[in-house]
Parts: sequence; C-alpha cells; structure tokens
Amino acid sequence: MLGALLLAVPGFARPLAAEDFYRVQRVSDPHISPDGAWVVYTLNRALREEDKSDSDIWLASWNGTESIQLTNTTFAEHSPRWSPDGKWIAFLTDRGDAKAGDQIWVLNRAGGEAKQLTHFGSEITSFAWAPDGKRIAFTAVVTPEEQADSDKPQPIVLDRLQFKSDDDGYLRGERTHLFLLDVTSGETTQLTDGPYDELQPSWSPDGTQIAFLSKRGDDPDSHNNWDLYIVVAHPEATPRQLTTNPGTDGDPTEDWGSRPPTFSGDGTQVAYVAAGKPEDLWYSLVQVSVTPATGGEATLPLAKLDRQSFDPLWSADGKWLYFRLEDDGSITLARIRLRDGKLEQLTQPGAVVSEFDVRASASAGRRARNRFGAPHIVTVWESVDHPAELVAVERDGRLRQITHHNDEWLAEVSLAPARAIQFKSADDTVIHGLLMIPVDGSMAGRAPTLVRLHGGPVSQHQFDFDFEWQLLAANGYVIVGPNPRGSSGRGYEFQKALFGNFGTVDVPDVLAAADYVVTVGIADPQRLGIGGWSYGAILTNYVIAADTRFKAATSGAGMGNMLAGYGDDQYVREWELELGLPWEKTESWLRVSSPFLHADRITTPTLFLVGSEDRNVPPIGAEQMYQALRRLHVPTQLVIYPGERHGFSRPSFRVDRVERYVEWYGRYLKSN
Repeated sequence: MLGALLLAVPGFARPLAAEDFYRVQRVSDPHISPDGAWVVYTLNRALREEDKSDSDIWLASWNGTESIQLTNTTFAEHSPRWSPDGKWIAFLTDRGDAKAGDQIWVLNRAGGEAKQLTHFGSEITSFAWAPDGKRIAFTAVVTPEEQADSDKPQPIVLDRLQFKSDDDGYLRGERTHLFLLDVTSGETTQLTDGPYDELQPSWSPDGTQIAFLSKRGDDPDSHNNWDLYIVVAHPEATPRQLTTNPGTDGDPTEDWGSRPPTFSGDGTQVAYVAAGKPEDLWYSLVQVSVTPATGGEATLPLAKLDRQSFDPLWSADGKWLYFRLEDDGSITLARIRLRDGKLEQLTQPGAVVSEFDVRASASAGRRARNRFGAPHIVTVWESVDHPAELVAVERDGRLRQITHHNDEWLAEVSLAPARAIQFKSADDTVIHGLLMIPVDGSMAGRAPTLVRLHGGPVSQHQFDFDFEWQLLAANGYVIVGPNPRGSSGRGYEFQKALFGNFGTVDVPDVLAAADYVVTVGIADPQRLGIGGWSYGAILTNYVIAADTRFKAATSGAGMGNMLAGYGDDQYVREWELELGLPWEKTESWLRVSSPFLHADRITTPTLFLVGSEDRNVPPIGAEQMYQALRRLHVPTQLVIYPGERHGFSRPSFRVDRVERYVEWYGRYLKSN
C-alpha cells in the first residue's frame, strides 16, 4: 500500500548532496473545504538567495489534478483556515508590518488580492472562525506600556520565576490574551485579561462560547498545569474552568498540543490532549481525553493502549474520535468508537502521519461516505525516503497522494530506506531502533557506522524523512538510530525509566546498539561514530565519557555540566522536580554532571555546535565541554551559529551544520 506512493527511481539516480536541502519542500497544516472539493495547506521551503525559510498558502483539488499557489511573497504566510461558507481563507502573516508580527489576512476563494483584517499592535498567535463567519476569535500578545519600544536600549527588569524561553527570550510582563474580531467592521474586543496566557481558541457549534487553554494560579510560572476554559463570546463574561486535572491539559507550548480543543458536533463534549501526573514531567504519557462541555469528570478513551495519542478530531456524528497514534517508530492515523472502544487503524506502520483533517460534508450524500465514516480524510504523510506530502485515505483504505511538490527532485536522487531493528541491552531489556544502509553499493564489507541519538529525551527515532540521515548515508555511512530507555513509543514504564537517571539506564542501551551492528557484520568496530542534538548531544557526552570505542563524535546543543545549567536554561521548574534543588540535592546534580566532571575519561575527537541565542540548552553547555577537551588535548572544535536558537532558522546554517558532520566524521572514520 505504501509502495504505491513512492516514485520509481531511475537506475542511475545521483547521490544526495548538501545542496539538495534547498530542493526539499514540506507541506503542513491541511484543511479540507466545507464542500470537500479542496484542501488548503501551507508549503514550506528554504530560499537560498534570501537565506531564510519561506511558507506560502496553496490549494489542492481533492482529486489531485489541480494545485494552485495562493500567496507568493517574501513574507511567510501560514495557518490557513476556511470560513464556514467556504468562500474565504484566512491566514497569518507579517507582510503588513514585520515589527507588529503576524496579523490575520483573508483571501477570497474566487480570486483577487489578500486583504488585512487586523491591525493589532502586536503578534497574533492563533485564531478561529465563528460558525456564523462574521466573527473571528484570536489570541494576541499584550505588552505593558512600560515595555513599549524605545529608540535606545532600556534595562531589562525581570521578576518572574520563569524569566526566559527559547522562543521569546527574556520574559517580563507580556501575556497572550483572547480577543474577538468583527470581520465586517474590523473592530476588536478584548475578552480576557490577567497575569497569565490564553491560547488556541475553539468555538462551540452554536457560536455562543469559546474554549481555550490557560495556565493560571497564584504563580503560573511555578507549574505547568494548563487547563481548558470556556467563556461566553462577550467582553463582560467570566471564563469558566472546564478541566481540573492536576497535570497538563493540552499544553500549547509542546508539539503534541498543536490542535486546539475540539467540540463535538452537538456541543456537549470537548476533546483535547492530556498528560499524566505533574510529577512525571515529560515522562508521562500524553493521551486523547474527553470532557463534558458543562464540566465534570474527564475520560481517557485510549488509556488501555499505553501509548501516546495526539490531535483528537470528532466525526460528524460524534460517535468516533480520530487521532494520531505513536507506536514503536511509527505514527499512524487511527480512530476509536466511544460507545464500545472499538479501535481502527487507518494508516499502516512504517511511516509518519504528522497532521490530518477529516471532513464529513452534508452535501456528499450517503453513498460518498467511505468505510471510515467520513467522505474525506487527508494526512500529511512521510516516510524515511519520501518527504511529507498530502495523502488521502481512500474508501478502501489505500493511500492516494494529492500533492507532488517533491516528485521532480525525488526522481533525480537515490535515497536510502531504513528498517526496524531490535537487540538486547546489558540487562536483557529489548531495545528497538532503525537501521539505514547506504544505497550506493559501496559496502563490500564492514562499513563506517554512525550511532545517531534523538533529542527529547522523550521522543523516538521514527520512519520520517531526515535530510541529515540521508546525506550521511549518501556519504557511505551506515546509520543506527536506537530508541533507548526514555524514548517514547514503547509505553509509560519504558520512558519513565529515565527519570532522574540521565546517562545511567540509556548509555548501556546505546552501547548495545553499537554491539549489535558489529555483531551482525555490518559495522567496522574501528570506524564507529556517534552524535546527536539537544538531549541526543547530552547523551553523546555521557557515552563518550563512559566508553572509548567511538572514534568521532558530534555534540550539538548539549551539555555535560547539568549543575551549570540551573537558571541558565528554560527548564528550572522541571529540573527541580526531577533532581531537586541544587543546594539540597547536590549529589544528584553532581551525578548527572559526570561528562564534565569526568571529562578526563574522554578520548573521542568531538565537534561541539550550538546557536548563540539558544535558551533551551544554552551555549554554556557546549562551551564548557569544548573547554575541557581542549585543555585535555583531545581533538575538538566549537562552532557557534550567531543569532540561532535551539532550532535553526537560517537555511545556510542548517546546510553548514550537516556538511560539518560529514567533514568531521570523514576526518576520523575515513582517513585510514
């Protein structure tokens, strides 16, 4: 079924090159029109000359025969949303005033120029059409007057417990609140206020109420207990708290919290995503949850699965919930019937569904409905050797590709597939992962092999398209991606095993991955490399401080001295829960700082990389490890990317980073 999506690759397709990064295009955020005839979406690509990422709004016909670009500017347009009557498409862009940030613009589906609906003084972060199409609820940043822009730099005065974030820098009195826009007049009305944030509005079907997410309490910075609230769409209304889970309900700051809470068609229930116990932090399971719209006890219809589930969306009749299901290297689209818990998997493992939409059009008629209960299901689907495209789930369960933005490029290059592997760790725990073999036919015997470690730490290597992996494979490397303890996709106990045990339970799992590829005759034991980004770099530091078998390492946006990170990164609250206060639990902090405190055990030549403005894992982490190895005369290098945060935005830096990986590994793994 999946093979039907892939293009036939010519026998003499060329190897992938670093410059191909500019050829890859990625679709995102699909929404089916009310009549089911079109899908609006965002197309993302890297611009070489401008050295920036760009996004535009596109339309694709449901049958896949037409693809229309709706915007084409040097500004980024994104987050397209259909009006209820299907005549208009609203979206966010900063094309009117880059200083103010994203504003709501609207396009007539029949054609013509886009026009700006809002002229708010600061950035709009999310929005939703009201069912009547006459109003739009949106959230926007409100900045106190004392923080107003000045012609000269002013002191930054901080008094918040959480005073920085990777996305926003230093945090002061700015907060995000809920507003109402009259589409005809352009008048805006503020609905909420206070020392907390409100995000991701969603309308009730009758258009009287708006659900949203907020994190409140005496000091919202002291916890991560996001909850659902509902407010009548009137400026004098008082929001009503809907959920009371002490854990996180629909955290909008996480990737898994990207879909707003969703009302059932009759307005009686709201679906969202909930995390587990607050003391479990990011190690808790994230699962689809349902709560009555009038308040009451929430339910977890997928609790027995012991897997993470995301992005719930109701069927038109309210009997089913569609969602994304994460399981052992894959993310599939599935649905559950609430009446009896019947579960149906709509796409197969071996790929990743990163987004989806479902549309049950009243005009489609009974005969048009497929066996999954809706006329149209669209996904953003990708695999290891196929970048993301829009893919429809057909009535018979087959997948049909709707967009073809990468077809021409894919026909030119030879990409490597990957397969699932499993092996035992030192304590006989079974560890899973992915293995990618070069496709150039150069493997006459054992090959230089790279163990690549994922970030998170609660994440997984999965069957998605990874340009860095593909480029490394194109340069003759076998790639091993283990999912050690702490990884998601294997259930609660597996990921919770890492809690407070960085470098203890996961290092043996990583070493077992290296043992496996050597034992089966794939890897050359004298040419092993290792590396990762974020927690993948932190784990790399633990590994090379514990074992000397690796001849080269790359450590990007990592750290080895966790104690030095307290108060310097954005995770003070989380570290306190996991490790305790440094002055009370000093031994715990010293234990997890072993890569720096025992740097004299490291012999692996290591390349350190970091963005200068990274507040997720700040530069001090890479700088201290570099300084230690430099003092110890271990071959090392530090690369700092100016202006970049944890995730790089400048395409040339992303290309430079992977080229440096290739050069560093080549220097130590291929020089002989």
